[in-house]
Amino acid sequence: MKVATFNINNINRRLPNLLRWLRAAKPDVVALQELKATDGEFPAAAIEKAGYGAVWRGQKTWNGVALLAHNAVPVLTRDRLPGGADDHEARYIEAAVRGIIVTSLYLPNGNPQPGPKFDYKLDWFARLKRHAKTFIKQDLPVVLAGDYNVAPTGIDIYPTRSWDEDALIQPKSRAAFAALLAQGWCDAVRELHPDERIYTFWDYERNRWPRDAGLRLDHLLLSPALAPRLARAGVDRTIRGEDGASDHAPAWIELRK
Repeated sequence: MKVATFNINNINRRLPNLLRWLRAAKPDVVALQELKATDGEFPAAAIEKAGYGAVWRGQKTWNGVALLAHNAVPVLTRDRLPGGADDHEARYIEAAVRGIIVTSLYLPNGNPQPGPKFDYKLDWFARLKRHAKTFIKQDLPVVLAGDYNVAPTGIDIYPTRSWDEDALIQPKSRAAFAALLAQGWCDAVRELHPDERIYTFWDYERNRWPRDAGLRLDHLLLSPALAPRLARAGVDRTIRGEDGASDHAPAWIELRK
């Protein structure tokens, strides 16, 4: 079973790129972020024609998350993160697919920091941690997939000082990610590639893609009930180099039966 996460950065603008990748990579489940489309603007017909059922929560202009399943319809279990009654941003969706629970989450960027946006990021992380703990307690097979907007360690960002003040690599951001892992979650890509510089995001500015000046922001975390099934993991980098590409590339895992 192949599960992927992909910040598509405007699903309608990148739809040709997405459909080409689906045909080539053949993932069984895909978590999408940054749809930048309302519910009614989601290209459901094109996705269905490609062989995928979908559940989604859109939002005008920004945010928006979705889950796709090949030859199946994901069974929606939640379309927002618990807590935060006043939080109306479309950043979390969760569904059951073929015996496992998969999320698509889009954690807040947090810039500029310090400030309200960084506080919102840390609060969202705390809410995610509380919800994730319920999965651990119930010993459920779960993939927490999405764009976490955190490069967890120094090896997850190209050698530079230019991002030192950015929320993506602040000690508090990294500590929040580490605290989530400490519940027992397995960072799948890092588990199988412990020392490799692997990136999933290359900013459009400053020639960062040709220079391979990237960051690893997109993660698939496996619950203890699922981690023993991990067989392969990687990033489909080549899609980032296509015309009209998202600034992210899909990260993926393969699970044994």
